[in-house]
Amino acid sequence: MPDKREKNTRSQPSADHPFRGAVLRGLAVVVPPLLTIVIFIWVGGTVNLYVLRPVSAGVRNALAWQLADIREELPPEGIPEKDLHPGADATDCYHETSDGKYVPYLVYDMVRRNHGTEPLPQTAKGLYRRYVELRYLPPHRVVPAFLAVFIFVLYLLGKFMAAGIGRIFVGAFERGILQLPLVRNVYSSVKQVSDFLFSPRQIEYTRVVAIEYPRTGIWSLGLVTGESMIDIRAAANEPVVSVLVPTSPMPITGYTINVKKSEALDLNITIEQAFQFIVSCGVVVPPQQLQEALEKKAKAPQLESDAAQPDAAG
Repeated sequence: MPDKREKNTRSQPSADHPFRGAVLRGLAVVVPPLLTIVIFIWVGGTVNLYVLRPVSAGVRNALAWQLADIREELPPEGIPEKDLHPGADATDCYHETSDGKYVPYLVYDMVRRNHGTEPLPQTAKGLYRRYVELRYLPPHRVVPAFLAVFIFVLYLLGKFMAAGIGRIFVGAFERGILQLPLVRNVYSSVKQVSDFLFSPRQIEYTRVVAIEYPRTGIWSLGLVTGESMIDIRAAANEPVVSVLVPTSPMPITGYTINVKKSEALDLNITIEQAFQFIVSCGVVVPPQQLQEALEKKAKAPQLESDAAQPDAAG
């Protein structure tokens, strides 16, 4: 009669297929950096599309309106472009655009020589907008200036929020947002994530522990916030610590319990790794913990084989 354990083993499909295992290991290596790059590209593209481009366009149009030298007819002292011979001074030369207006030849010539793959503007306003982009708003100037201004605006906004009147305005704005049926759900979720990422922590955590909670045999991850109250310590007749047990996947909420120090198992992980574990609902395991688990898993078949050898000899 065949062994029942052997029969069950044969009925299960092999999870260690060489090709599939190699592909999964490759994905495990490629996906994290790829997703990181995609997220940064998406954030950069969004900022560029909805913030940097509109701001640059506004500055460009303002400068073009301020600097534009557009004439309805050729000035008396002006020289038509067709009369400009090679080597002559082009300062007083004017170019006639398709809309029947005149712009300085130097403006037209700079745009003509640097328009690249973009079509050459045909109107006087279009030429001046492109001229302003080339001369005053090149990317190597615009991007650093935008970042500096953006950081300065964030600083002013942060100082404004620190004042009482700033919190009043923001509170009124959030109350208005929370009255909108669909927007309030999205806004609340985004605000929870942003508060968790960017707000300073009000609680200082000392270490990460595992406790058997809510019952024996079930382990929960906790963050030690300090020593517990004296009365609880006296009742337990031993040191007691206060532990915050965060909830997944949003660890900004949770509950506080008091645990005997002898019943709290210290974990060899950092606070950031604990938050990653909680936010991912246990999917993202700290590397050192995962390595130990893999080593134990690799040694398990050898231990079973060693244990089976005495039985076979008997």
